[in-house]
Amino acid sequence: MLNQNSIWRYLVVIIVMGVSMLYALPNLYPNDPSLQINASRGADVTQQTVDQLQKAFTEQGLTPKSAVLEKGQVLVRFLNTEDQLKAREVANDTLGDNFVTALNLAPATPAWLDAIGAAPMKLGLDLRGGVHFLMEVDMKTAMEKNVNDLVLVYRTDLREAKVRYRAVTADVPNLKVNLSFRTAEDLAAAQTLLSSKDREMTFTETDELTLTAAFSDVKIKALREDAVAQNITIIRNRVNAIGVAEPLVQRQGAERIVVQLPGVQDTARAKEILGATATLEFRMVDEAGDLQSAIDGRVPPNAQLYNDRQGRPVLLQKRVMLTGNHIIGANSSFDEYSRPQVNIDLDAKGGNTFSQATKEAIGKSMATVFIEYKPTDKKDAQGRTILEKKEEVINVATIQARLGRSFRITGVDSPAEAQNLALLLRAGALIAPIQIVEERTIGPSLGQENIELGTNAIMVGMLLTVIFMAIYYKGVGLVANVALASNVVLLIGVLSMVPGATLTLPGMAGILLTIGMAIDANVLINERIREELANGRSVQQAIHEGYNRAFATITDSNITTFLVAIILFGLGSGPVKGFAVTLAIGIITSIFTAVTVSRLFVNLIWGGRKVEKLPI
Repeated sequence: MLNQNSIWRYLVVIIVMGVSMLYALPNLYPNDPSLQINASRGADVTQQTVDQLQKAFTEQGLTPKSAVLEKGQVLVRFLNTEDQLKAREVANDTLGDNFVTALNLAPATPAWLDAIGAAPMKLGLDLRGGVHFLMEVDMKTAMEKNVNDLVLVYRTDLREAKVRYRAVTADVPNLKVNLSFRTAEDLAAAQTLLSSKDREMTFTETDELTLTAAFSDVKIKALREDAVAQNITIIRNRVNAIGVAEPLVQRQGAERIVVQLPGVQDTARAKEILGATATLEFRMVDEAGDLQSAIDGRVPPNAQLYNDRQGRPVLLQKRVMLTGNHIIGANSSFDEYSRPQVNIDLDAKGGNTFSQATKEAIGKSMATVFIEYKPTDKKDAQGRTILEKKEEVINVATIQARLGRSFRITGVDSPAEAQNLALLLRAGALIAPIQIVEERTIGPSLGQENIELGTNAIMVGMLLTVIFMAIYYKGVGLVANVALASNVVLLIGVLSMVPGATLTLPGMAGILLTIGMAIDANVLINERIREELANGRSVQQAIHEGYNRAFATITDSNITTFLVAIILFGLGSGPVKGFAVTLAIGIITSIFTAVTVSRLFVNLIWGGRKVEKLPI
C-alpha cells in the first residue's frame, strides 16, 4: 500500500530527533557570571584560599552560587554580573598581587549532561562577550635572535669539522656573522663547509682572514614569515592550554596577529599567558673565573654575570649548551622530597646536542637560566610599549651523568609556578616578543543584548511562518509547522555537537534564513500535492507523487545554496565563516525534516487508508 511508514523511518526519526533534543538541552541553561582566580608567580592556590575568599564575600554581603577549587584554580559563580564585579574588587583586596582574578562566564550545564559530552553552543565574541587583542611581533628582536643562534651553530659546525677559528662574532645591526681565522686554509675550509650547509646565506671574504656571512633577501623574508607563523601556532597552543572555548587566532598584515577570546572578561590572565616569552638556556658555570672580579665589573670575555632568585651573583660561560627551542614536552611534578620540579623532554636534535655537551662535563655545575620579556612603562618612537628582557638563574646543579632527551629542573618556588612554567615551555617559546597594540573588551551585557535581539528576530520569523502555513495549507500546513520546529531543534543540536561550530550574530541570521528555506521545501511539496489532486489523482497517489516529484527540485535548489555556503566558508573569515557554517548545517537539516519528518506525520495521519479529501 502507498504511504506506509516502514519501521526504519520511525527509528531514524526517533533516534535523530532524540539525540538532537538531548544535545540541544544544555542551551536552556545560561552561563553563570564567575571569577577565575589563578596564582601568579611565587604563590599557590589551596583550599585555604577558597575559605579566605568565602569569608571575605560573606563580610561584604555577597553570596556566591558556588566556590570550588579545580584544576589548580578557584572558580566562583554568581547569580548576576553586579555581584561578579563587586566580588572582583573584594577578591583583589583580599588576595593582593600574588593572584590574578579574571572575569569569566562559566557553563552551568548539569553534571549528567556534561557526562555524555553535551554542551551549549559555542558563542562568538559578539554574542558571549570577551576580549580582542591585536598583537605585533617584534621583528627586530626576532632577527637579532637568528643572528645570535647562527653564531652558536657556526661554532658547533666548525668545532665538529675540526676547522680552527679565531673568533665567531655577531654583527647584529647589519644581520651578519663575522668569522676570523689564523690561516687561509682554515678560511677556505670553513667557507666550503658552511656554504654547503646553508645555501641561503651569502659568504664573502671581507678583510684578511675574515669571512662574513650575510642573510640574503630571500632568507630574511623567510625568517620573518616563519616568526609570525610560529608565533601564531604557539599562541594557539597557549590559548588551548588556558581553556578558552573556540578562540580566534589569525594573521593580520605582515607582522600582526589577531586574538579573540570569547567569554573572557578580564584581560590580565590572558595577557600574562599570551604575551609571555618564556624560555630556558642551559649554560655551564664558569668555575675558573673570578666571581669577585666579575662583580667589580671585570667580567671575563667568555663569561657573563647573572643573578639567581635570591639576588646572589652567578658567573656563567657565554656558550649556550642548549636553548628552549628544542623542548617538545614539559610537565610539573614533585621530587622525592616533595619539592616542585619541571620534567622536560627534548627533540632528537636537542637530545643529541645536550648529550654531547654534557659528556665531558660530569662533575661540573650547570645553570638553568630563565628568560622572559616583560612590558615597561617606556614607549618607543611609534608609541609602542618597550619590552624589557629579564634573565635569572633558577637552578644550579652538578651534572651527575651524561644527560639525554629527558631530564628535570628544580629550584622552582611553588607548584603553581612549576605548572605555569611547564605550560609556557610545553606550548613553546615565542620566536620573538609580541606586544599588544590594540585591546578591546566586549561586555557580556552587550552580548546578551545581541542574543535577545537575534532570538526575537528568529521567533517573529517563525511565528509569521507558522501562521501563514496554518492558514494557507490548513491541516497539512500544521504538519509542516511540526517539521519546522523539528528543524530548529535539530539545527541547534547539531551546532552544539559540532566541535568547530561557533554561533555569531551573522550565524543567527543564517538560522533565520534556514527557517525560510525549510518552509520553502514544504511549500514545494504541498503545491505539488495540490497539482496532483487537481489532475484527478486520489489522495494517496497525490501524497506519494507530491513527495517523490518535489524531492528532486528540493535537492537541486539546496545543493546550489550549499555550494555557495562552502565558498563563503573557504574565502570568508570570522563572522562570514560563522554564517556559512550555520547555513550549511541548516540546509542539511531542512532537507531531512521536510522530506523525512513531515512525510512520517502525513503518512501517519492520512496515509494507508481511504480518505476522500485532504485538508490542504
